[in-house]
Amino acid sequence: MKECISMPPAAHTTIRSPASTPERSLVQRMDALSRANQIRTRRAQLKRDLKAGRSSIQDVLLAPPDWVETAKVFDMMLAVPKYGRVKVNKVLQTCRISPSKTIGGLSERQRSELVTLLRSR
Repeated sequence: MKECISMPPAAHTTIRSPASTPERSLVQRMDALSRANQIRTRRAQLKRDLKAGRSSIQDVLLAPPDWVETAKVFDMMLAVPKYGRVKVNKVLQTCRISPSKTIGGLSERQRSELVTLLRSR
């Protein structure tokens, strides 16, 4: 004789719609676009300054301006002369930093270790 194993009834589930973002007015969207463009312009200038030697990557890492906080460490280091993808990846791997880490997201250990390593080169 076969035994019939009964399964408990499925829990009642409700399908939720994805959370929608609040509607923004045209003025709010234009302000956000303007701020984003200013940040991109400033970051591009910083990268040019890093490439030309007018700015130091160590200074940027130790005291980052608020508009650099969300920039990737990898991207900023690529702007430094003599640092290509391979060298930047090796440096980040040595300091146990993910290539997708932002400057603002660095821990104090990561930040100090990275600056120390860059100064020794």
